[in-house]
Amino acid sequence: MMALPLVVGVDGSESSLDAVDWAVDEAARHELPLHLVNASRWERYEGRLPSFGTDRPTGDVAAENIVAACAERATLRNPDVKVSAEVLAEDTVMALLEQSREAFAVVTGSRGRGAVAGALLGSVSLAVAARAVSPVAVVRGGEKNRAGALRRVVLAVGDLVEGSAAVRFAFREARSREAALHAVRSWLRPAHPRAGQSPLEREASGLIYEEQAAGVLSEVLEQAEREHEGITVHREVIEGPAHRVLLDVSEQADLLVVGALRRRDHTGLQLGRVSHAVLHRSACPVVIVPQRV
Repeated sequence: MMALPLVVGVDGSESSLDAVDWAVDEAARHELPLHLVNASRWERYEGRLPSFGTDRPTGDVAAENIVAACAERATLRNPDVKVSAEVLAEDTVMALLEQSREAFAVVTGSRGRGAVAGALLGSVSLAVAARAVSPVAVVRGGEKNRAGALRRVVLAVGDLVEGSAAVRFAFREARSREAALHAVRSWLRPAHPRAGQSPLEREASGLIYEEQAAGVLSEVLEQAEREHEGITVHREVIEGPAHRVLLDVSEQADLLVVGALRRRDHTGLQLGRVSHAVLHRSACPVVIVPQRV
């Protein structure tokens, strides 16, 4: 069976070049082909662009130059990775969503060219992460995090219903990277103590919430650990809001894996507050893994 490709959205920005580099390494780890895509409705703006004396639309030429340069960059980084490239005169989000139907994952940068384009590409990454059929990797963070130098994959463990696909993905990543898997679940004690509750009773109630969080971790990881022997797994139960906990642990991670529900009867963006926060502010690359319910 032919391996599904790792699809990378490229626009020539520094951020998309970081995405290409990260994706080449990821493709090599999983022995996957790499497919580079430049998609935009550049024909909308053709009247505003200067002519360079060619019969072909300027945007068409620019897009082909971008994908050709990115393909060359990918081949130079790792000649063993099979690279293909494609230019699509389509809406960027819709094109990448369509590509996600036959992809191991879709990879994007975290921002685009210039201040205005940066905001637009950020919205593209968010929309793709919220609606794609495949996992979506948004490449961001420091160089050591993107390079995989820390040997640490973090799995965000949320509600049980959203977790199985993300758990499998995180274990595969840990194995391919020869990294430890750190499964993290946050917990919060009630903001206000019950009337008449003593400090000791409040502390005891906090322990109950902590134990419940640890129980969820055990339930989520039990089967996956049996299926993926040899991977070092650390379980971390941390008090605090989930998004803050994950942003903190991302600083010492190569990858943060987060599950997201995809409800078949819903349209539009399907990401929660935690996913939004880590996509915008994580110190390492983030992978959103969809879970159908």
